[in-house]
Parts: sequence; structure tokens; C-alpha cells
Amino acid sequence: METRRIGIILNGVTGRMGTNQHLDRSISAIIEQGGIKVDGDLTLMPDPILTGRSESKLRERAEIFGRRAIGKPFAYSNDLQGVLDGKHGDYDIFFDASGTLQRAPFVEMAVKAGKAIYCEKPTAVNTQDALDLATKVEAAGLKNGVVQDKLWLPGLRKLRMLKELGFFGRILSVRGEFGYWVFTGLDYDRPAQRPSWNYRQQDGGGIMVDMFCHWRYVIDNLFGPIASLVAYGQTDLPQRRHEDGTVFDCTADDSAYAIFKLVDGTVAQFNSSWCTRVRRDDLLTIQVDGEKGSAVAGLREAWTQDAGTTPKPVWNPDIPQPIDFHENWQQVPNNLVYDNAFKIQWEEFIRHVALDEPWAYSLREGAKGVQLADLGMQSWKKRAWMDVPELPT
Repeated sequence: METRRIGIILNGVTGRMGTNQHLDRSISAIIEQGGIKVDGDLTLMPDPILTGRSESKLRERAEIFGRRAIGKPFAYSNDLQGVLDGKHGDYDIFFDASGTLQRAPFVEMAVKAGKAIYCEKPTAVNTQDALDLATKVEAAGLKNGVVQDKLWLPGLRKLRMLKELGFFGRILSVRGEFGYWVFTGLDYDRPAQRPSWNYRQQDGGGIMVDMFCHWRYVIDNLFGPIASLVAYGQTDLPQRRHEDGTVFDCTADDSAYAIFKLVDGTVAQFNSSWCTRVRRDDLLTIQVDGEKGSAVAGLREAWTQDAGTTPKPVWNPDIPQPIDFHENWQQVPNNLVYDNAFKIQWEEFIRHVALDEPWAYSLREGAKGVQLADLGMQSWKKRAWMDVPELPT
């Protein structure tokens, strides 16, 4: 039995997403499960080093997660260039979870060092920068990828299954509702649960540039390519509190609304907001309506209603509603044990790097998400429909 070490530079994983989803629930979890077992003769074992600006935060994360996974602290350094140059050992993969505006310089450093590249989205805040980054990595001949985690969520996997089984028949429309109330930090004992930079456009913030990148790969992979869109954004809450305690003016959109027209004629509507209170099954729900049936999926669960069990409402506001509209939906059973979505994609990328297995989620695919956000911003500014062209090769 061979255990092959896969060295991974984890850059910028001291933030909320980087710590929770990538360091804790992905890389540490893979190590704790005994690596990625390819077959009876080979296991791929991640060996991470944490990099970033704050040595104290790196030391803390290395201690907590390293002790748990390998019985001692993970390696760490705030000398990223030195790590890339091999001063701290050999590493195969560079992963970046830093802020969007910092991503390109870090990735370019890793490209010069010849590392495989994996990073969070968005890869940039405009289409040209995202394309330039993808082109540089491709020109260097490096394996590369971008996080597209929602494709592995149990609820969305169930939608894919239903579609492949022909449950919907011809799909007529898709409707996504995403969001929750993000506290401003201005109220007593109610700190904000998201970083403040999300609400400053000058720092790469904004819900449109964030969530449209998700909606692009979700729609492309589950329902088909997008032909055109119309979008509108808004800054609902004018002020929030910075992590340092100061109050700042919000300059980025915290709500965004879009209609996407797909190439096959399907209409997809997605509402995204950090200023909405949840009265639905989950923080994200997607409803798919087809000629033969409909389904509603949250992050983990999904429910279906076929043509035979569809009730026949009659509009009459003068009497209490006689129909329980939740009654005739059936929950899709959990026939699998679903792993963490980020972890699944990490395992696939590591196998791609180590074994040259197929991989579809490149930086160029990530640039498509940035393109959709870019076009959404243009649509909002121009108050117009925008076509979604093929990206130049």
C-alpha cells in the first residue's frame, strides 16, 4: 500500500469560510478519514501548510486543527514567497481563500512557482481580470480549478437526479430564493455574522458579484446555458459596523434580483438578499416547475409534486384557504450519506492533480461566473436586458 503525500499551501484560510469549510471540514477531515483511498494500493494524503498575513491567527489555526488531525500543529508561515520557493518543503497545490481583490496577485505568484491552482470564487470583480487570470494559468500549463461547491449540496444533487430521471418533463421555469438577515452590528448584542468588506464596493463587496457567480454554475450545470439576463441591485441598509468598531457607509449592493433567459427558453429567476427574514424551508430554496411535475430543494432536502397529486385551487379570498399546499408534496428520500460539498470537490481536485482524472471546474469556468455578475451590474446600470456571449478563448 502506497501513501502519496500531496503538499497543499492553504493561503488566507484564517477567515470564516477558509477556516470552516476548507481547513476544518475539507482538508482536516480528509486527513482524519485516512486520506483519499484511490484503490487497494494507493492513498492520497494531504499535507497542508497555512499561509497568510497574521502569524498569531495562523499559529492558532495550525494548533487547533493540526492537533486534531495529525497530533501536532500543522506547518504555517507568513512568508508566502518563501513557501512557494520551497524554503519550507515541497508543495503541489496552491489554494487561495483571501479577499477577492487580493486573489490575482497571490495566484500569479503561485503560477510563477509552477503550482497547481485552486481558489475560491469570485476570481475577480470584472470579466477581463478573471479571463486574464485564467489565461495566465492555462499558458503556464498548470492544472487549475475554482470552488463551485453548491453542485455537491444534497438538495441540488436531488434536483439533478430528478431531472435525469425525466420527472419534470419539459422544464418551464426555475425560481431561486436566497438570503437571510445579516445583522449590521449597530444593535446591542447583535454582532454581524458576515465580514464588513462584503458591504464596501471598493473592497470587492456586493451580493451580485458574490452570488451571481454561484447562480452561473448552478444554472449551467443543472439546467443549461444562459442566453440573456436582466438584473437590479440595491443597497438596502445604509450603514454597518466595521470589525474595529467604527461605523461605515455601505457602498455595495446587499440585495439583487435577476431574470435569466436560458438558451432553450426556460426562465430562471433568482432573488438574493442579506436583508430578508427567512420564512421558507432553508436559506436557499430552488423551485423547478415542469409539465409533469415540480420540485423544491433546499440545501439538503427536496420535495416533489407530480401532475397526479397537484391540487386544483380556486381563487376565493372571502373564505379561509381550504387547501393545505404543503400536504401533497413528497420528500425525496435520503438514499445516500451526503458528505460536505466543499470536501467532495477538494477530493476531486486532488485526484485531478495527482492522477490526471477529468476535471470540469477550471478558472475559465470561474470567469463565466464573474461575467454573469459583470453583465448583471451593467444591466442594473443601464436598466436593460443583456446578452450573455461566449467567452473568448
